[in-house]
Amino acid sequence: MELEPDRLTDEDLRRFVLDRLAEDEERLAREELPLLDDAESRGRLRVLRSDDGRELLLVPGDTQALGDRAPVPFDEKAQWLRKEVEGTSDRSLLVLLATAYETHHGWQEEWRT
Repeated sequence: MELEPDRLTDEDLRRFVLDRLAEDEERLAREELPLLDDAESRGRLRVLRSDDGRELLLVPGDTQALGDRAPVPFDEKAQWLRKEVEGTSDRSLLVLLATAYETHHGWQEEWRT
């Protein structure tokens, strides 16, 4: 498979997501709502605990059908997501997380596809 010359790489996408997570940590330190939490409240994605409570799961879209679950604290969520993003080669995971930050000026519309 040949890449389009101007297509952004998975590494570009990874860097975008990691940089936005860092900015969200700064927002939280200023007692502002992180954009990731805002995206969860709008039903874009959700970070949930597994049924046994031992793992975290990232799921797309609104997950109200999964029942009421306690929200995962942002610090725990960010730490887990950072580890996942740094270690993944799954572009769909990177794209899902990037959509939480689509209002950022660095967002690339091509990531939506």
